[in-house]
Amino acid sequence: MQSPKLKTFFEEWLGEVTISEIQEKLESGELTSKELVLLYLKRISVYDKEIHSVLEINPDALQIAEALDVERKVKGPRSPLHGVPILIKDNIDTHDKMHTSAGSLALKDSIALKDSYVVEQLRKAGAVILGKTNMTEWANFMAYGMKSGYSSRGGQVLNPYGPGEFDVGGSSSGSGAAVAANFAAAAVGTETSGSILNPSCQNSLVGIKPTVGLISRRGIIPIAHTQDTAGPMARTVEDAAILLGALCGRDKADQITLTNPLAGVDFSKSLLKDGLAGKRIGIAVDGFLELLTKEKQEVFKAAVEALKSSGAEVVEKIEIPCAKAEWKYDVLTYEFKPDLNAYLNGLHPSIKVRSLRDLIAFNHADEERMLKYGQAVLLESEQTSGSLTESAYVDALEFDLYHSTEQGIDYALEKYRLDAIVFPGDEGSHISAKAGYPSIAVPAGFTVSGEPVGITFAGTAYSEPVLIEAAYAFEQLTKLRKAPFLSLE
Repeated sequence: MQSPKLKTFFEEWLGEVTISEIQEKLESGELTSKELVLLYLKRISVYDKEIHSVLEINPDALQIAEALDVERKVKGPRSPLHGVPILIKDNIDTHDKMHTSAGSLALKDSIALKDSYVVEQLRKAGAVILGKTNMTEWANFMAYGMKSGYSSRGGQVLNPYGPGEFDVGGSSSGSGAAVAANFAAAAVGTETSGSILNPSCQNSLVGIKPTVGLISRRGIIPIAHTQDTAGPMARTVEDAAILLGALCGRDKADQITLTNPLAGVDFSKSLLKDGLAGKRIGIAVDGFLELLTKEKQEVFKAAVEALKSSGAEVVEKIEIPCAKAEWKYDVLTYEFKPDLNAYLNGLHPSIKVRSLRDLIAFNHADEERMLKYGQAVLLESEQTSGSLTESAYVDALEFDLYHSTEQGIDYALEKYRLDAIVFPGDEGSHISAKAGYPSIAVPAGFTVSGEPVGITFAGTAYSEPVLIEAAYAFEQLTKLRKAPFLSLE
């Protein structure tokens, strides 16, 4: 960089900087938000050539930052996110000069007619929407065997800890890789089943998959309304909690958020170093641990030993009746068609893809670019009526809800009198997803070859404050995250 000041910040400060550290510099006047945006743009331009995590930059980012700098001087900061650059996943609507495509060339020209609720909340908090991140196309609900992080629009996202070596995780792959490589202070991902937790574990991040209802889904390209949610991805629990607080709220346009008792809660009050003291933590092993490699199993066992030294009462090898249930994705197959059709029908008239059927036809007409992995999942969903009247749908929905709650998370919490359950990696994420319950992934270490490993804290509906307490205490006790080595090649 030409500016000696920015060159110093870039080389000596930006690395693993946190939101609170950013605010200290902005408040002291040592750095402006405009300069901070320049630093992140430089970092993306230098290091993202190999990772492919950022799809596009907000053309107005610098000027938004400059306006927020003036506002800070005149009125003071709006929130802890004032002037802080945030990246968002490419399935979240922004009414600006950026596109929202779910990683598909079918929507490469689609500019949302309105901001999503998530973006409204970020703008209200004074965050700078820096850009859109690449993702697994259609949030990995397009084809069987599609590689995590692949999209026809953005290509293949790679894991910064081992490009071409380690799975980057999906489907919020770009958000995960970008935050791990520090291309923004934090990012927003979305999850239907594992899509925040999995890339968080694979990129040594903190990922919060909230209760369905904590954050409005308005303006997010859907998979299934009973499981979809947005959530924060960050390098620390504190940063994730700050971002979660900005996103949380009630929205009459998304009725499930009217059940949210945590609107207005300051999640930073849950950042307690002794947050595990006196808590009963259940360790879910049977049906989960064997799904990890032997190396990752050893990392998980070390994490459990750390929990035992935290002041928590650890209950090992808890039973979760649904652990080996014959889970299916039928609910997603049935809900995807009506949910996607409703979204596509609301796009600008210039967008010709107006339904799932149109999308399938678009892909079929350009198989070389669009169907690297096929579209079998889209075809299966199109074969449903789209009316949600099928008994197979209702039976699958009831099965999922019963087994994930009464025979799943709630069963274990009640039987063992637990405050939270710990799963190895992101295993078990499907149970919390089907229940609509929250989970938090936290870095747990690395394999010998350097692949990141995480653990997941899970609880019942709207137990985010309890989970944040536990996750923060574990993070502060262990401090296991390490930044990836980024190559200039």
